[in-house]
Amino acid sequence: MTPFAGHPVVVGVVPGQPELVALTAVDWARAAGSGVFFAFADTARYTVEELPDGSVRHAPIDPDTIDDAWHDTETVLRGQLARALRGSPVPWEFRYLAGRPDRALTHLARAVDAALIVVGTRVPGGGARMREFFEGSVAVHLAHHQHRPVLTVPLNVVDWKEIRAPWAS
Repeated sequence: MTPFAGHPVVVGVVPGQPELVALTAVDWARAAGSGVFFAFADTARYTVEELPDGSVRHAPIDPDTIDDAWHDTETVLRGQLARALRGSPVPWEFRYLAGRPDRALTHLARAVDAALIVVGTRVPGGGARMREFFEGSVAVHLAHHQHRPVLTVPLNVVDWKEIRAPWAS
């Protein structure tokens, strides 16, 4: 186990994700006296080379696609994080990764000797449920295939007191 104190937090992020995931990770890092590595794993790209700092050289899976499209995603994510973390005293960096998110986040966590990996739950909806059914949950894959603790931040809070059984009127 990697001690929490002084070791960074690795966070999986996606475009449009609620700020709660980033803010939760930053709060954990602040408590541990460390920094945060935010990362996006582009499943439309593959890793050509894993670098010692946790970053990767990557290329598109489809060689006929425009290779510069990933720059737009990176710009959006960096802007999203900069807005969410404005004024935060916790140091942070961003890594654009490629391939399966669980494997990419595991590589980054290993490279930076992270104490914890943070991911958000999927945003609710039929498409997300279907994707999770076929691909599986990133959080579950991480929890089963690497040794660091995984913190899953709920993005759709359910008040169980408000939900009634279908047969109850």
